Amino acid sequence: MAEEINSPRLQKLDPAGTDEFWAEVTEQGAPLVEPVLDDEHDVWLTFLYRSSEPIAGASVFGGPPGWDAPDNQMHHLDGTDVWYLTCRVRADLRCTYRLAVDDVDSAAAKSEDWQERTAHWFTDPLNPATFVYPEDEFLGADETVVSLIELPGAPAQPWLAPRSDGNPGELVQQLHRSEILGNERRIWVYTPPGYRPDDEPYPLLVLFDGDVVRGPIPFPTILDNLIDDRRIPPMVAVLVDSLSQEVRNRELPCGGPFLEYLSDELLPWVRERYRITTDPARTIVAGQSHGGQAAAFAGLNRPDIFGTVISQSGSFWWSPDDDHEHEWLTRQYAEAERQPVRFYLEVGLQERGPTPDDGPSMVVANRHFRTILRSKGYDVTYTEYNGGHDYVCWRGSLADALITVTAPPPPAAPATDQLPA
Repeated sequence: MAEEINSPRLQKLDPAGTDEFWAEVTEQGAPLVEPVLDDEHDVWLTFLYRSSEPIAGASVFGGPPGWDAPDNQMHHLDGTDVWYLTCRVRADLRCTYRLAVDDVDSAAAKSEDWQERTAHWFTDPLNPATFVYPEDEFLGADETVVSLIELPGAPAQPWLAPRSDGNPGELVQQLHRSEILGNERRIWVYTPPGYRPDDEPYPLLVLFDGDVVRGPIPFPTILDNLIDDRRIPPMVAVLVDSLSQEVRNRELPCGGPFLEYLSDELLPWVRERYRITTDPARTIVAGQSHGGQAAAFAGLNRPDIFGTVISQSGSFWWSPDDDHEHEWLTRQYAEAERQPVRFYLEVGLQERGPTPDDGPSMVVANRHFRTILRSKGYDVTYTEYNGGHDYVCWRGSLADALITVTAPPPPAAPATDQLPA
């Protein structure tokens, strides 16, 4: 059965006119973005690949197609050198992706050698827009370049670029040794423009995966711009290194020793050196993925320190190895007394695939966590963006989260002695 062609441009493509088609695509770029009739909110998004040699197949990894066959497999247009995959998406999509040729039946795919497999993925040669995960000499990670899609309706990200007339804060890297964890890591401390050690104590932000976010998320610049525009108060930020993926996977997911390190070693060390608050209401803990889950774990177990939690695509599907029921942290919140903690939660609408051990999708797990929090009476701001598990989305919405959680609470309704009619 022939694949239904939804792209209006491909529907009218004459196999004899592919050279003209590719000239058009080269000029305008790919993927193709075409309107859906009678729906102003959706578009047809068509990924393209030109194969000058016979191939067994082409794949898209990331974005709406996801990561797994058959949904991410491109189709061959008979009689042409055109491979394509069309998705119907909302016109506010922002995401990244890469392409691959002859991937599904490759030796790396069959052996589940993820590192070898991804080494053969490549950016879309027809899409000039890219996003770079920079090289990290400390971790030995190479630079990774991916293709970028930002549709016209994608939310603005106005805080990312340095300003020529800006007044930047200072970012200092230091090393900190933990006796609790038995390791040493880099810590970056951001102080705002005009920081004075004799001022009133500054609000504090603790952000996980500091080794990563300094690249994909230009965090000091975001803080500079938000402070300059008076969207957030001047604050001190502490960015915590994850050391390696193996260490991260051990320490961050609801890790009691890691929380003890934060509370009993790192923050006292920071307070000896910087003028920061001890008020939980003015102390924010934030992270992405396992970092978002770790932030929520800190809020539940140390509300005397962390009074505000920012979780971006928190991994709330997770459970310990000895617990075969998913969403462990959500269950802890359901069973515990409400703590004086405020939440900003977000997740991407494209995060719909199953999680490890056939767990619920990120969207389902985050919605469930939100519902439990609200049922317990927590102050929760919850948003869903049209994208995936992706720093290209988080770099913009982290600013939105900071604006939200640092805004003064709305005035209380005036008291009245009148009884309802």
